[in-house]
Amino acid sequence: MELFNLPWLVTPADRFLARLAGEGACLVTLHASRGSVPREKGAWMAVFAEGEVGTIGGGHLEFQAIAAARRHLAEGQGDSLLRYALGPTLGQCCGGEVQLRFEAVALADSDALRARLTAGQQAVALFGGGHVGRALVDVLARLPLAVKWIDSRDEIFPAVLPSNIDCQYSDPVQSAVSTLAPDSRVLIMSFSHAEDLEVLAACLTRQRLQADLPYVGLIGSKTKWATFQRRLAARGFTAQELAHVTCPIGVAGISGKEPEVIAVAVAAQILQTLPGRH
Repeated sequence: MELFNLPWLVTPADRFLARLAGEGACLVTLHASRGSVPREKGAWMAVFAEGEVGTIGGGHLEFQAIAAARRHLAEGQGDSLLRYALGPTLGQCCGGEVQLRFEAVALADSDALRARLTAGQQAVALFGGGHVGRALVDVLARLPLAVKWIDSRDEIFPAVLPSNIDCQYSDPVQSAVSTLAPDSRVLIMSFSHAEDLEVLAACLTRQRLQADLPYVGLIGSKTKWATFQRRLAARGFTAQELAHVTCPIGVAGISGKEPEVIAVAVAAQILQTLPGRH
């Protein structure tokens, strides 16, 4: 079976909207919070007559919210807001309070819901569809990220992918750098060191002109990076500009070289670069 056809690779939003095609749901959203709470504003959970998709933090809060959502569905209520004090009323040690929004949703709401639930996802550009690239997409697909997956070989992309993965064929591959969304985190791991070098040079040029690529990571050893630094310096890039590149990539202390191990370490490093994630 093709790796990316496995159902657990579909995002929570995909699962929610696919099920919404056959039945209505109550969408529970964390509308506001005060103090220590288990999830952030905007966290959501879709509650059906049987079963749920997503989470607002688990525990007794979620248990109570599911019950309230099912009452909302059964009674045909309109939108409502309910306040939960986590310490006094629910016995959770967080101690803060949340305000949850309950709203009935149906198939007709699907397009607006998709846009709403994926709004603000951090852009990540991944250059390379080899073993590590595929393993990394496996991990990134399950995170709140909008991933542009780029390669000069169109045939390497799987036929089925989660909705937050956007494939782009680009030849020459470095020409895709100009199309990246501002504030993209960039990962470079093509099948060719020559391609890696050209993509990296294009990223550094864009960074020089626009300063809108806060993280540029290159897969490789210290030896590879030393060679690239010499070649890029010969093209006129300064030591300060080269210092913007992360190579090797991945959080420190993880030494395994299996693609799946590298993917987890790199995904963790990407999350460390996001506001409020470290």
